[in-house]
Amino acid sequence: MCGIVGLYLKNDALENKLGELFEPMLISMTDRGPDSAGFAIYGDEVQEGWLKLTLRHHEEGFDWSTLTDQIATALQCEADWMSNANVAVLKVKADEAAVREWLSAHYSEVLILSAGASIEILKEVGLPENISSKFSLSGMKGSHIIGHTRMATESAVTMEGSHPFSTGSDLCLVHNGSLSNHNRLRENLKREGITFETENDSEVAAGYLTWRLNEGDSLKEALESALNDLDGFFTFTIGTKNGFAVMRDPIACKPAVLAETDDYVAMASEYQALASLPGIENAKVWEPEPATFYIWERH
Repeated sequence: MCGIVGLYLKNDALENKLGELFEPMLISMTDRGPDSAGFAIYGDEVQEGWLKLTLRHHEEGFDWSTLTDQIATALQCEADWMSNANVAVLKVKADEAAVREWLSAHYSEVLILSAGASIEILKEVGLPENISSKFSLSGMKGSHIIGHTRMATESAVTMEGSHPFSTGSDLCLVHNGSLSNHNRLRENLKREGITFETENDSEVAAGYLTWRLNEGDSLKEALESALNDLDGFFTFTIGTKNGFAVMRDPIACKPAVLAETDDYVAMASEYQALASLPGIENAKVWEPEPATFYIWERH
């Protein structure tokens, strides 16, 4: 059992309050996932030619300044950084493959949580309230955000098992449920060039979508294929640079609720996570249908 929450702003005037609106949603899912929590927030998009990465080190006092200076010198590029607890957002005007190769060679202990133009992922083991406080979630700004609270049922409580999972540029996924064919899919996707950092089944779902998008599918087409190729129980929320999507398996045994107003679209595993949102009493509220996906994106 896990908790999923997501908030997509239709009203740009609310972007300064995204974290403030989202924090109580995430914390309300503590009973569904007290082991670890995380979120992917979209905003502060870098300019074309630049790359934004979320990097994590186990030490809070890690010297991100030296890492940034070294990578700028080695790759002969512009670079900047900002830290948040033991995580840093690194912005570099360089090729992603070159950055990943350099980090792997010189700072193998640094985890790359996400890469793209807009996405930032923050996640840790612990109670959602503590993780929200650690990363100052309530003060964050952006256009949309998805989050997850985890109750480990098939694996240990570790950072590697916490969500969201990101396997492609600006793409991430959170998942409540379990996939039965993830081992076979993982091997097939590896042959297609998708890399995985964990043995988690949810990362395989994210990798599958990355593969389909790399093959030229639209998000809609990728989700249609996923309904045919992913076996098991799932409620997914998927984040992209331009928006988010929600999808349930054909049996729909994992809970989900959606709410929409003129200002936002919100989703959660339980309605209680939506109760703190402004105007929720006048929102259109419904349960997403089985084997159906819902997409909201800026174009």
